[in-house]
Amino acid sequence: MIQAMQYFKPQGNLFVGDCMPFFHEGTFHLFYLLDQGHHQGRGGLGGHQWAHASTRDLIHWQHHPLALALTEDWEGSICTGSVLHHGGLFHAFYATRKTDWTQHLSHAVSADGLRFQKTTPNPFSSAPAGFSSLDYRDPFVFADGAGRFQMLVTSRMERFPLHERGGCLLRLTSSDLSEWAPAGPLLVPGGHASYACVPECPDWFVWNGFHYLLFGLGLQTHYRLSRGPFGPWLRPALDTLDGTLAAVMKTARFGADRRIGACWVGPREGNKDAGRMLWGGQVVFRELIQHEDGTLGTRLPPEMVPASGRHADPTFAALTPGASGGPGRVQLHAGETQEVAALRDVPVNCRIRCRVVPEAGSRQFGLGLRGSGNYETKYDLAFEPSALRLALARESLAPIQGLDRPFDLEVLLKDDLVDVCVGQRQCLINRLPGLTGRSLFFFCQNGSVVFEALDVASLA
Repeated sequence: MIQAMQYFKPQGNLFVGDCMPFFHEGTFHLFYLLDQGHHQGRGGLGGHQWAHASTRDLIHWQHHPLALALTEDWEGSICTGSVLHHGGLFHAFYATRKTDWTQHLSHAVSADGLRFQKTTPNPFSSAPAGFSSLDYRDPFVFADGAGRFQMLVTSRMERFPLHERGGCLLRLTSSDLSEWAPAGPLLVPGGHASYACVPECPDWFVWNGFHYLLFGLGLQTHYRLSRGPFGPWLRPALDTLDGTLAAVMKTARFGADRRIGACWVGPREGNKDAGRMLWGGQVVFRELIQHEDGTLGTRLPPEMVPASGRHADPTFAALTPGASGGPGRVQLHAGETQEVAALRDVPVNCRIRCRVVPEAGSRQFGLGLRGSGNYETKYDLAFEPSALRLALARESLAPIQGLDRPFDLEVLLKDDLVDVCVGQRQCLINRLPGLTGRSLFFFCQNGSVVFEALDVASLA
C-alpha cells in the first residue's frame, strides 16, 4: 500500500507512460505503460509493459505485478490499449510494436483482472489495406448498447488528398470480441503535417446523455462531444483538457457519477524551463467536470491533493504604492501602471489557496511563483479576462470564461511541478525546474484585484 499516487513515478530510471484507467465493481484500476529511459527500451522501440495499481477510495493504493509483460523476442513493446469486462472475463486489448517497427493488435484475458493470458492468434489484427502499418495502435473497445462491440484504433490513411494529414481514428466492429471488421474512419482531425495530425490513445464514453471522444494530438489531450455515439462531433471553443504537458489523458468512471482522468507529465529535455518534453514521467490525475452544455472541465480530485504540513507564516511587503494588505489578504489598485506585493518566506514546496476578486475591466493580474528579489525573478501565473486567457509561464489556455468574476484558486508547487486549478473547473500544469525563490508575488496591471482568504501551507 502507498498513500499517494498523484505525481507518482516508479523508483529509479523508470517512468509512467500512457495511462489506461478502468473501473469495475467499486475498484478503480490504473494500468499504465512502464517506461525505462524515456522510450529508449529495446533500441527505441519502447520495451513497454503494462504496470498496474488499484484503489477503492483514490487514497489507499495497491501495486500489483505486471499485468502484461514482454514474453517473446519479436515483441518490441506492449503498447497502449484498454480493458473491458464481459462474459465473466477481463479483456485487455493492446497494440504490439514488432522489432520491424510495425504495429499490430493483440488480446489477452484474465479471470481476476490481475494476471492476463495472451490469446492466440497473437497478434490477431494488422493494418488493413490502405492504412499504414506503422500507425496501428491504441485500441479502445466498448459495448455500443446495440449488441455489438466497437474498437477505435490510432491509424493513418496512406492515400489522402492532403499531404501527411490522413491521421485518423479507425473504427472496427465485432459481435464476439474475436472477429473484427473495419467500419471506416470515425474522426480525421487534420492539422499539421507530422505525427501531430495522428490522433492517439482514444477514449470514448457516455455521460448524462452526451457522448465524448478523447484523443491526443502531439500528446496534448483534445475532446469532442455529440448526442450520438459516432457523431456528428462538436468541437468546443476550448477543446483541450489541460496544457501541452498533460499527455494523452484517458478516463474511467468512479462511483455513481464521477469521472477520473489519468495522464503523464514528462521532464523537459535538459531539465530546462522550456524545450521538448521527454516521453514518460509522472502520473497526474484529474476529475472531469461536466457543464450544462456538455462541455468539460477539470479539477484536482480532492482525495488526491498532496497532504499539507504546517501553515506558513509569511511576511507581507508592498513593493509599489498601490499595494496593501497582509499575509491573509492582498489588494492591488493599478491605473495605467503595474502594482506588486509580496509574501516572503514561502516554502518552496507548498499549497497556495485564495479567493481572487477582480474589478470589472482589469487587464491582467496574477501570481509570481518562486520569486526572488524585488520582482526580479519568478514564474508568472497570469489571468487576462479580456483575452479569456490563463497562462502559467509558457503554457496557456484560451478561451477560459469567468476570469472577470470572483473565483477560487489553488496552486500546488511540488519539486519542479506547478499544478494550478482555477474555480474548480480548469487545471493547467507545467514543469518549471529552474527557480527556487521563496517569495510569492501578486501583480496587477491596469485594473484592481483582491486576493483574499489567502492560505499557504507546506507540503508534508
